Amino acid sequence: MTTPEPQPVYLGGPRFQSDPAELYREMRRDHGAVAPVVLDGDVPAWLVLGYRELHQVTSDPQLFSRDSDLWNQWDRIPADWPLLPMIGRKQPSILYTVGERHRERAAVICDALESVDPFELKGHAERFADELIDRLCGKGECDIVGEYATLLPLRVLASIYGFSDAQGPGLVTAMNDMINGREGALDGQRHLAESMYALLAAKAAAPGPDVASRMLANTAGFTVDEIAQDLMVMMAAGHQPTADWIGNSLRLMLTDDRFAASLAGGRHSVGEAMNEVLWEDTPTQNVAGRWTTRDTHLGGRRIGRGDLVLLGLAAANGDPHVRTDAGALTGGNNAFFSFGHGEHRCPFPAQEVAEVIARTGIEVLLDRLPDVDLAGPADALTRRPSPWLRGLSALPVTYTPTPALGATR
Repeated sequence: MTTPEPQPVYLGGPRFQSDPAELYREMRRDHGAVAPVVLDGDVPAWLVLGYRELHQVTSDPQLFSRDSDLWNQWDRIPADWPLLPMIGRKQPSILYTVGERHRERAAVICDALESVDPFELKGHAERFADELIDRLCGKGECDIVGEYATLLPLRVLASIYGFSDAQGPGLVTAMNDMINGREGALDGQRHLAESMYALLAAKAAAPGPDVASRMLANTAGFTVDEIAQDLMVMMAAGHQPTADWIGNSLRLMLTDDRFAASLAGGRHSVGEAMNEVLWEDTPTQNVAGRWTTRDTHLGGRRIGRGDLVLLGLAAANGDPHVRTDAGALTGGNNAFFSFGHGEHRCPFPAQEVAEVIARTGIEVLLDRLPDVDLAGPADALTRRPSPWLRGLSALPVTYTPTPALGATR
């Protein structure tokens, strides 16, 4: 008597919110390193759970392409499919560009971000962090996620891209509306696009020492539309994951005794907590995706031409074949997949920008609110219901009220 094949797993539902690590262990037990999954509307896909298999997929762009036109399911995807913003077709951004054109676009982005002065970047992060904490410090309690972490990264990114400080709050609201997918999502998307094109028009007329001007000045022959799309992708990719990196790291530091020293002014534990989060609680859980250019085999599975392959970053980080000790990986081990891998990984300068923003945001908060503590039990904290990005719905804390600094810092 043969054992029936386990059913594909629906990529959604409460377990991706409550305990994804255990869910990935069960999927690996039942399906191996590559698991069949279904998306909204019973659309089939494959989720790569294995570390080695994920390395194989991301290292071979010829076989596992980023070109979404290859997908063999487009004929059954309705115009209102909820995942279209994430798995789009014929999108002009760098996300879906392949080959030499992608490498050229990535080089333009890297050159523009590498030119950002690290001291200026940290200064922007400190300034906006102080501004946000000035609004909170006298209250004695707040939600770190909603009132701080989700407001900080885009303010800093907008500043180095070339937006004025006055434009920052509106851009933050628009981005968060778009990410939350509520009634303001389309208006938020429209505001971001209009603001970006206006910025590029202004910088074309009067360039400045900013990322947008540097991208416009590049001689690789990219259109304004391409530059606008890439800047918007960079803003979206740099905002929410960095906000979740801040929130998840602070959650770890407030709930784990190993990091208590950092709350008393230490700095070494901040970096350790951030690194551990990238292994154990990475903001980007799963990524869509790659599409096979021909029939192939992966992790013992036959993958058909045009199948959608999803990158299980969180699952691969916890793969027992490479995590033989099952312990916390801190102290500078950065062999995680949290920023991706291969040609389409998050560019190294963008990773450095995100790390400066996140670390500065955490350090400034601990400086300003040194006795910050959870406002309730740790097991009462909840996550946003998403299989893609893993972040807290809220992080309520208490602290001794302190006066605002204003512009004195």
